[in-house]
Amino acid sequence: MLPPARRGRRLALPVLLSLLTCSLAFALVSEDVKKEAKQSKNLEKSDTSKKNDIDLKEIVFVIQSQSNSFHAKKAEQLKQSILKQSAALTQEMPTVLLLHQLAQQEGAWTILPLLPHFSVMYSRNSSWIFFCEEETRIQIVQLLETLRRYDPSKEWFLGKALHDEESTIIHHYAFSENPTVFKYPDLAAGWALSIPLVNKLTKRLKSESLKSDFTIDLKHEIALYIWDGGNGLPLTPVPEFCTDVVGSACATSLQSSLPLCGNPVKKEDIFVAVKTCKKFHGDRIPIVKQTWAGQAGHLEYYSDYADSSIPTVDLGIPNTDRGHCGKTFAILERFLNHSHDKIPWLVIVDDDTLISISRLRHLLSCYDAREPVFLGERYGYGLGTGGYSYVTGGGGMVFSREAIRRLLASKCRCYSNDAPDDMVLGMCFSGLGIPVTHSPLFHQARPVDYPKDFLSHQVPVSFHKHWNIDPVKVYFTWLAPGEEDRAREQSRRGLREEL
Repeated sequence: MLPPARRGRRLALPVLLSLLTCSLAFALVSEDVKKEAKQSKNLEKSDTSKKNDIDLKEIVFVIQSQSNSFHAKKAEQLKQSILKQSAALTQEMPTVLLLHQLAQQEGAWTILPLLPHFSVMYSRNSSWIFFCEEETRIQIVQLLETLRRYDPSKEWFLGKALHDEESTIIHHYAFSENPTVFKYPDLAAGWALSIPLVNKLTKRLKSESLKSDFTIDLKHEIALYIWDGGNGLPLTPVPEFCTDVVGSACATSLQSSLPLCGNPVKKEDIFVAVKTCKKFHGDRIPIVKQTWAGQAGHLEYYSDYADSSIPTVDLGIPNTDRGHCGKTFAILERFLNHSHDKIPWLVIVDDDTLISISRLRHLLSCYDAREPVFLGERYGYGLGTGGYSYVTGGGGMVFSREAIRRLLASKCRCYSNDAPDDMVLGMCFSGLGIPVTHSPLFHQARPVDYPKDFLSHQVPVSFHKHWNIDPVKVYFTWLAPGEEDRAREQSRRGLREEL
């Protein structure tokens, strides 16, 4: 007979084997449960994808293009990229529209007036209207995957979310108690409206006209209209709508650089006119001279008082507290008729405008001065009721000589010396059929008035106002030539050598 200890060990062995068998069985069952759960999750995801499944033909791409030859070419290149990627997927091709070809009405760039057209033309066979800018880069496969996450039978307003860090004048100090709560889309990242939302907005547009007289910041005003005081939709942030390439998941991205169009315009080919008056000679003109004036090849200060120490030119127009239309038209006539007959470009700025002449030279290399070019930050007045677009003056107004020649030949002039010069110019050019050419690189306000995420993908050309900031610091932080500008110049030189 075995000792008790040996007997215990022999009895323990079957128990141990039994326990091991149970553990193994439990592990296998657990693994099966995990697999089933994963398969169920994938099936659920697949069902959702199948439910929201859309083809390319159900997306209408709207490129927010402009009629200027440079911008029209950029938009056409993006259109061809979309169509080429689409062809590789062997699906029916999507509709790709260029905004400047779509409608001749002055306010087409504000998008909202076009929604009834989209509703009539595309609501039957489409699911999404996807808007993008000429510089937006689109990965079609990723965009399809992204849009399939959202049920196209519901109302959706999708985009990359921006918000104000503090209330700002360009948004009429909206949401002043907490500006961060209201989100609006960065248009450069692309944004999308589902067809049900387009149809709903169309009904509203037909029942009540657009109320705002001024269009100042399109992205914010579109979001406000869709939000409808809390009765409508807020923006749904979409992480795949990017302005920086942060990974392969991005459906859109943006190249953060000035346009590359060959040699910069010579500084001698740009004449800069600074509007000032006697009361600002002592505090604003020194800042101009301390910051950007040295970059200019030709520069004159136009005032109501001839001060030889600056020097300023007295145009014979009395100073006005606002508007300055008389002074601006006197500058235009002096430029065209009395001097500078070989200079192709005129830039008119305020004495509290901060501008990078070196970047402007790069930007203007993309434009043909033989065309009538009126360039800057575009605003709108009364666009819902047949108004006009204009370049807002504080950010800088850029004219080709041909644009000035046609303007002054038209006899369109100020109705008073203190009329708003930028708006009168917009009205005149609109009557001549010369469109405003918009660049988001010109800014009517200070850097603090714009979201950091918005400025982060820009190479700004100008800002405006000295109010509550150190303008010298702002200039050297945002606009002064630096390493990036030198690197840009070297890359251009390298590209020319390769060509």
